[in-house]
Amino acid sequence: MSAFGKLSRSRAILLAVIVIGGAALFWGRGFVGLADGQSGSKERVASIEPVKPAATDEQAVDLTDKQAASIKVGAIAARDFALLKTAVGTIDFNENLLVQVFSQYQGKILKAFYNIGDEVKAGDALFTIDSPDLLQAESTLLAAAGVLELQKRTLARVLNLLKAGGSAQKDVDQSTSDQQTAEGNFKAAKDAVRIFGKTDAEIEQIVVDRKVDSTLLVPSPISGRIVARSAAPGFLVQPGNAPAPYTVADLSTMWMLANVIETDAPAYKLGQQVQVTVPAYPDKIFTGRVTALGAMIDPNTHRQLVRSEIDDPEHLLRSGMFASFVIHVGDPVSSLAVPAEGVVREGDGTMSVWATKDNRHFVKRTVKTGLQQDGWTQILTGLMPGETVVMDGAVFLSNKLLLGDAG
Repeated sequence: MSAFGKLSRSRAILLAVIVIGGAALFWGRGFVGLADGQSGSKERVASIEPVKPAATDEQAVDLTDKQAASIKVGAIAARDFALLKTAVGTIDFNENLLVQVFSQYQGKILKAFYNIGDEVKAGDALFTIDSPDLLQAESTLLAAAGVLELQKRTLARVLNLLKAGGSAQKDVDQSTSDQQTAEGNFKAAKDAVRIFGKTDAEIEQIVVDRKVDSTLLVPSPISGRIVARSAAPGFLVQPGNAPAPYTVADLSTMWMLANVIETDAPAYKLGQQVQVTVPAYPDKIFTGRVTALGAMIDPNTHRQLVRSEIDDPEHLLRSGMFASFVIHVGDPVSSLAVPAEGVVREGDGTMSVWATKDNRHFVKRTVKTGLQQDGWTQILTGLMPGETVVMDGAVFLSNKLLLGDAG
């Protein structure tokens, strides 16, 4: 073969390689374009897998007939919920009916007649003292009585002398004036003794017997129970100096003192009805009313004092008892409600119920709850009136969903 022939064959081979390479490049670009989402032939487009639809947020559980039979369902309806506020506090004496009994005069206690816990009536003598003030008042009374008696006799004698001509009118006038002065002093002395609690009969007896008695009786000013005593024979008492010999409390009413949170303070008003329970009598409800509201919020605890007066005719309450109260702060409100057994608190703190249309397929609903009263939970959002929901057994459905056994 000539040199020209060899050259022509080489060119032909090179041209074939170029053609084959170009064809390969063309088909390669076509597949690259398909991978990049560009348009291609019908055969290439048909090879793309369809996109799955997005999953919904619905969480549901399917039950068998046997399982559904153990679940109680019902149509949700409205119930009345009372607007209540609750708080805890302590029982204390009604200080408006709590009296510290002091002697009005100083002296030494002679006898003390009652002990703590004893019932007394108004006027009962609690203790006696040896009073030097009473002794002085009675002595003054006897002296005034003696002067008055003397002036009466002097006036009578002067009047007799005047009739006989042995006395002047001025002597009669002077004796009359002296007698009137003595009568005034005697009356003042009697009043001074009466201040110590002596009756008119006792005063007259002192004058007749001309005998003083420094023993002073100190009575109870009210009826009630002795709740504190420091009185003892020989104990020197001073008016108003603590400790009081006796403390008497009228226990027909008691106080409950509660410190409520600052945000609840506007809800409390004077005169609101209060229901109180104490652990000592868990089945008994004591009633009362709000009588005082604190004038300030404690800057440390951010709480306000609410004081209630509680009726206690049977004298069951004791000062220092732990207590809790419920106060109606408004008219009842009507709202959707589900039994407590139909509401589940989830792990993230949300509240949920289970709704159904066929008693087989149950759908989880997240709800917002409110008040809880008498075994019912107020539903604020998340349900519509008339929907059928689980009334008892909601925990079973939540656990079934949590375990992944949804059907």
